[in-house]
Amino acid sequence: MNYTQTVDYLYQHLPMFTRVGAAALKHDLYNTLELCKLLDNPQDKFKSVHVAGTNGKGSTSHMLAAVLQQAGYKTGLYTSPHLRDFRERIRVNGQMVPESFVVEFAEQMQHAVSTLEPSFFELTVAMAFHYFALEQVDIAIIEVGLGGRLDSTNIITPELSVITNISYDHMHILGNTLPHIAAEKAGIIKKGIPVVIGETQPEVQSVFTEKAAAMDAPICFADQQWLIQESSLTPAKPAAGLKLGIVPKHKPQQDLVHITLDLVGQYQEKNVMTVLSAIRILQQKQWEIPEQAIHEGLAHVRKLTGLRGRWEVLSTQPLTILDVGHNQAGITEIIQQLRHTVYQKLHIVVGFVKDKAIDAVLPLLPVTATYYFCKAQIPRALDEHSLAEMAARHGLKGHAYETVQQALQSARLHAHKDDLILVCGSFFIVAEAM
Repeated sequence: MNYTQTVDYLYQHLPMFTRVGAAALKHDLYNTLELCKLLDNPQDKFKSVHVAGTNGKGSTSHMLAAVLQQAGYKTGLYTSPHLRDFRERIRVNGQMVPESFVVEFAEQMQHAVSTLEPSFFELTVAMAFHYFALEQVDIAIIEVGLGGRLDSTNIITPELSVITNISYDHMHILGNTLPHIAAEKAGIIKKGIPVVIGETQPEVQSVFTEKAAAMDAPICFADQQWLIQESSLTPAKPAAGLKLGIVPKHKPQQDLVHITLDLVGQYQEKNVMTVLSAIRILQQKQWEIPEQAIHEGLAHVRKLTGLRGRWEVLSTQPLTILDVGHNQAGITEIIQQLRHTVYQKLHIVVGFVKDKAIDAVLPLLPVTATYYFCKAQIPRALDEHSLAEMAARHGLKGHAYETVQQALQSARLHAHKDDLILVCGSFFIVAEAM
């Protein structure tokens, strides 16, 4: 098989959560452990940082990887889902895993696939860990797929665990309350391993502190350690990046540390604080990460790691922006970011997957925008006409389109050069818009 045939084989023969939903999930770590046992337990052959959270875990993972790369470490990065190419999930120093490796790995594991019947994600995790071990990376940033406790990535013993925040998402799997969701994500906290929590949230703070105490794991909350005193974004240059002035919270009289981030969304402020707390712990664990590497890494995240889909400018005149925000917290951050963006009229190309709390998201969207309801070409996608009907009940007006490309083309036809076209709602909508 060639690369295209191999990826098609993986899609067709392995249950894939992003396509079929909860039916693809396995409720234990058995398959992942068995796959890795066949590969001589690669998860034990490299250092790692484990990153969980409802929102921001992808951006945080990419930022950490960029800084470590700039510090001179050979850095693996495992994230999901991918946007265009399966190989986006597995990178070393920003370079995607070679097509030849994917083909050889799939062939090598065919017998295991037929006997264990793993999910797509389980096999992908094993592939990533095997690749990182063979490449002898100094450290790998491992993003949790879903939840934490039973996520396939949770077979590593990291240098550090990171949990960005907790919001409502995947409630049919993780639980219907924030404490239940937090408990699942707290499952990545390991015995004696430090953990950084990105945001102090009263509803779930005790979940993390109690789990950390039970595991004898040092814990800190990033937003209790850092204070952002200055934050600016050039409205006329939406791709120019975010400029922050930040100081340690317990030393506010200290000179401002100026950080330039090539990621634009104002919501990245929270992620930067999380990254800085994580770096400080790694430094305490004798990882050599000079200040220059921190500044250079954060200033060039996109270039160093290939991050896409976070308030990404696709084109100008009209300004067209892609953002993978898809749940209540993610859409809230997008709406806040719109307030920092200059435009005449707003056009929103939007679609969701069926298992999201869509009725909780729709009221967040502005009624003054024109909507282009669409669906991604995956089984989980919500029908565009059903979405239009749901949206109408919340005062959102627009038309339904069978595909993302049809919706985006219509938005471009109707938008003037000073308008803004926003594409959001799911990774799959953004991927098809690219």
